[in-house]
Amino acid sequence: MYDKQINELETQLFQKDFKLNSLLEITTAINANVSVDKLTEIYSFIMKEQLGFSRFILFARQEDESWRLLVKNGIRGKLLNIDVERDLIRFKDITFIYSSTSDVLREFDIIIPVYHKDEALAYLLMKVNSPIDFYREDTHNNLGFIETLTNIIVVAIENKIMAKQRVIQERITKELEVASEMQKLLFPADLPSNRQMDISAKYIPRHEVGGDYYDFIPLGNDEYILCIGDVSGKGIGAAMLMANFQATLRTLFIYQKFDLPFLVNELNEKVMKSAKGEKFVTFFIAHYNSKTRVLKYINAGHNHPVMTTAKKEVTMLDEGTIGLGMFDELPFINVGEVVLKPNTTIVSYTDGVVELENKSGEQFGIDRLVKTIHSFYALSMDDLNGLVFSKLEEWKGDLPYVDDTAIFACRFF
Repeated sequence: MYDKQINELETQLFQKDFKLNSLLEITTAINANVSVDKLTEIYSFIMKEQLGFSRFILFARQEDESWRLLVKNGIRGKLLNIDVERDLIRFKDITFIYSSTSDVLREFDIIIPVYHKDEALAYLLMKVNSPIDFYREDTHNNLGFIETLTNIIVVAIENKIMAKQRVIQERITKELEVASEMQKLLFPADLPSNRQMDISAKYIPRHEVGGDYYDFIPLGNDEYILCIGDVSGKGIGAAMLMANFQATLRTLFIYQKFDLPFLVNELNEKVMKSAKGEKFVTFFIAHYNSKTRVLKYINAGHNHPVMTTAKKEVTMLDEGTIGLGMFDELPFINVGEVVLKPNTTIVSYTDGVVELENKSGEQFGIDRLVKTIHSFYALSMDDLNGLVFSKLEEWKGDLPYVDDTAIFACRFF
């Protein structure tokens, strides 16, 4: 009897030392910041070689609330097709599977759910090696330790994944900040406000970078280019395409004889090559001669700029062609031409202005934009743009801007 008690005590001490050493090994690895693969390797070794479970799988909840298979050993085929929400979420405590209506669950003997407060973090499913092992006392005694061990591993891996995601997100944020600053350099730094013309622009990107674009390019003492564009889609991809588009446009002015149809054809070809049909650009470009007061333009599928006067005479600048990058070749190009009366205003904009919705789902619309222009016609273009955006703020209320939003206003005296 005495020898038996000594053996039991030695066994208990051995198991206690084993458990402490296992936890020490795991925590040392965590503190050493080893990889996720290394942590799961240590966990699998303890489960298999030291605890004697040759078949087990571990599911862990991810940050997006989905479940992923974190560890598997000795498991193949259909047993991996477990739907945690359907098959396991009902288990709140360590459960021995004596019988089950689920063919998959009948392949296992023990389910160990790991919870933090009321939230399930993981589910461990184990198969004992023989029916005798199912009833062994040390099998039952080790379950609490396995639950603790699994909890430590799952939390450690989740923290590592979240830390890695934070590093990635910080890098992305920094890259977007740089991209945003670079994009600002693409817009004209100085827009004229003199006896000939008053020009101003205002732009709010939906994200750090956007796909809206405007430009003002002097061609000499008396000739100027005015343009505005919008890339389909949002984010960095749209911004990169627009940056490439602007660079192409300015290069064409430097190295090619100026001609609006030629220019638009070249830009269409460039967009097709760059976007491969996945994106397109709506674009309005105008060539203004301040001596003759003639303005020639092409509208390539863009929102129609509003040309108006103090007498509320309104003309929509709609002559042109389809959006650039929709087809390999533009099916037609029409060049619009108007002679500007003194004190004419042209307001061009992107669809983020007129398509902005209020809480009732109603769009701001072109009529409200025109009414705002006429109501505050005496203002400078800078003040007019600010006024329009204040109206947009009132219109949307607490709702966010859902698209890049730009206004490019020009008055010709």
